[in-house]
Amino acid sequence: MNFFSVLRKELTEQWRTKRFLIVAAVLAAFGLTSPLLAKFTPELLKSIPDMPAGLAEMIPAPTVADAVGQYVKNMSQFGILLAVLMSMGAVAQEKERGTAAMMLAHPVSRLDFLMAKFAALAVAFAVSLAVAALGCWYYTLLLFEPLAWGPFLALNGLMLLVFLVYIAVTLLCSTLARTQGAAAGLAFAGLVLVAGVGSLPRVGEYFPGRLFEWGMVLALGGGDPAWPAFWVSLGMIAAALAAAWLVFRRQEV
Repeated sequence: MNFFSVLRKELTEQWRTKRFLIVAAVLAAFGLTSPLLAKFTPELLKSIPDMPAGLAEMIPAPTVADAVGQYVKNMSQFGILLAVLMSMGAVAQEKERGTAAMMLAHPVSRLDFLMAKFAALAVAFAVSLAVAALGCWYYTLLLFEPLAWGPFLALNGLMLLVFLVYIAVTLLCSTLARTQGAAAGLAFAGLVLVAGVGSLPRVGEYFPGRLFEWGMVLALGGGDPAWPAFWVSLGMIAAALAAAWLVFRRQEV
């Protein structure tokens, strides 16, 4: 078995277990509802009974920036959470059940085993994010104004890169752990660590979370690039996958 055989097996398993559909459904739902929330939340607030007239007038009219901001906010929260949840048992669960040993008994390298899992998760999130982006773009067109396709695609590409960072880090945690429960604990500790360090002043300019801000500015026609965060994110993915391979190649499964 080579890398592509294992990748096909992983994608088939994702489809049969409905994990692929879960990711697609959740991301698509937030893609569709983000412009709706941006459009109608101010109107709902204004319709609250007994609201002072002056306060109602202070609520600004929604704009396309609100739609994009809501989309980025939802994806930065639920997309990252999904990335962790879908990745934390990728290796640990197979070691716990003994299926990893069965797979590695075939002529497949441990590197191909890990890379196929990462690639399968990357494909699932890329396709799901594409569906979410299409829904967001369409409803933004209907409710506000059209977004330029190029910058909007760049926004989604940067968001996908952030998801891949968390997938790679969680895959490392799953490789380190012997059980799915331990992998879950390590994965959420990694999530808190990356998010916490990324929220620090100045340091955050070099962490993946900065890419959400850059993507939003791009989608709205601005600049403010964050190349340091881009390269650091790529480095984090490479480092996490390399560490996972170095650990896994010495483990007994």
